[in-house]
Amino acid sequence: MTISEKLHAVGRPLLRAQLEHPTVAGIARGDLPEPVFRSWLEQDYLFLLDYVRVFARLAWQAPDGHLGDLVDLAHTTYHDELRLHRSLSAEFGADLEGAVKGPACVTYTAFLLESAASYGEGLAALYPCMWGYSSLGQILAENSPAESRYRAWVDTYADPAFAALTARIAQMIDEAAPDPARAEELFAEGMAHELAFWSVP
Repeated sequence: MTISEKLHAVGRPLLRAQLEHPTVAGIARGDLPEPVFRSWLEQDYLFLLDYVRVFARLAWQAPDGHLGDLVDLAHTTYHDELRLHRSLSAEFGADLEGAVKGPACVTYTAFLLESAASYGEGLAALYPCMWGYSSLGQILAENSPAESRYRAWVDTYADPAFAALTARIAQMIDEAAPDPARAEELFAEGMAHELAFWSVP
């Protein structure tokens, strides 16, 4: 079993916990109260700005074969994923530029930026966000919400192109070959941050 396969085994029960979270369940049904999603959207916008910084810090350390992938991921996150947030912010009345990080966002981004000091460990730490959202998107897309704004969110993370980026990160983790036990520890901690982030409001 590869390192990434072991991470998936660790992550599956934690993914189920996310699916059962009231925020995710509300998105899935399309009836999540707007103030809840608005608060989450503002916090996730701030999170993604630091997520781009994590990719940049890792790119500085990356082997040549990974450098382009990390640059592409930073570009995709900054331009495509944040474009979704900006689009949805208008529909939900979110104040992205005026938002201030809450405790969950502060602790999660600090964990990622610190973990990125080590290349392989940094990849393992950031993987829960990509793997979790790709998995959630694919699961929720099986019965996509009728509410168009929440359906747009689901469609973004169910996109096969996003799944391909996620699979590439898994491959890069295996190639970087961090200590497996440490990778699992960081991945589990990242998944715990992911679950906590859904309670941001």
